[in-house]
Amino acid sequence: MEQKEPCALTGLILRSQGGFYQVRTSAGELRCRGRGRFRKEATQLLVGDQVEVQPTEEGAGFITGLAPRKNFLIRPPVANLDRLVLVVSAADPAPNLLVVDKLTAIAARRGIPAALVFTKPDLADTANLAAIYRGAGYPVCQVNSLTGEGIPQVRALFQGGLSAFCGNSGAGKSTLLNALYPELQLATGEISRKLGRGRHTTRHVELFPTGDGGYIADTPGFSAVEFLQFEKMPAAALEDCFPEFGPYREKCRFTGCSHRVEKGCAVLAAVEEGKIPESRHQSYRAIYEELRGVKEWELK
Repeated sequence: MEQKEPCALTGLILRSQGGFYQVRTSAGELRCRGRGRFRKEATQLLVGDQVEVQPTEEGAGFITGLAPRKNFLIRPPVANLDRLVLVVSAADPAPNLLVVDKLTAIAARRGIPAALVFTKPDLADTANLAAIYRGAGYPVCQVNSLTGEGIPQVRALFQGGLSAFCGNSGAGKSTLLNALYPELQLATGEISRKLGRGRHTTRHVELFPTGDGGYIADTPGFSAVEFLQFEKMPAAALEDCFPEFGPYREKCRFTGCSHRVEKGCAVLAAVEEGKIPESRHQSYRAIYEELRGVKEWELK
């Protein structure tokens, strides 16, 4: 009697490592490889992708189809995000606002809502930093992962959906996730006193269920962000990624104002008047300089 091939299943990629994908389906988790068509089409399968799976032997299968994505990030490589949570340490290591602002700009470009969580408040006051980002329209929380202070407020940020946590190495991202969900038992690393940054304890992107139908993604830490490795876009589009510029940029004297050096620029006037934080405008100018060298053909 001819044996029937198992029916195809739909599932969610939870983890990607070494060419294998752990996919959660209605029939349980399967360890899968992608069909050759994905290599031929140069399509990278990402954690967070909704896929079609053809089971083979028990516990294994092939990914045969990919559902349309609502968004994705190149780094960290994850798809279909409902929010990006940026974990920023108050000190040890010191917050790098240019990195934070690059990530908020990338999230804005990709249409992903972003929120900020400041950790280690016992080491330094974060009130001024929190005010900068609240003023730009971002939800902001402060949390002490060791005492539990602020944990309920952080949890309220991501009820349901898929949330990716990312941040500078040593910012306390895995410690925060362990405080939110002790059952995760994620590895954490100490700060390197010599280098002033954390050791990378998360090696790959992985999704964990939150128990309310949602997922959180733990992502590898980093010490710097080269914008063009994460996102390529015209320099002229950058103003859309800084929401606090919105009330002023239409008041600029000239069309196509870059908001950097032009006379009659309403954004520059707002910076001088303290209506736009100087640190945010400095980040804007630094990113703009990176993007000025991008050729039109590189954006396709």
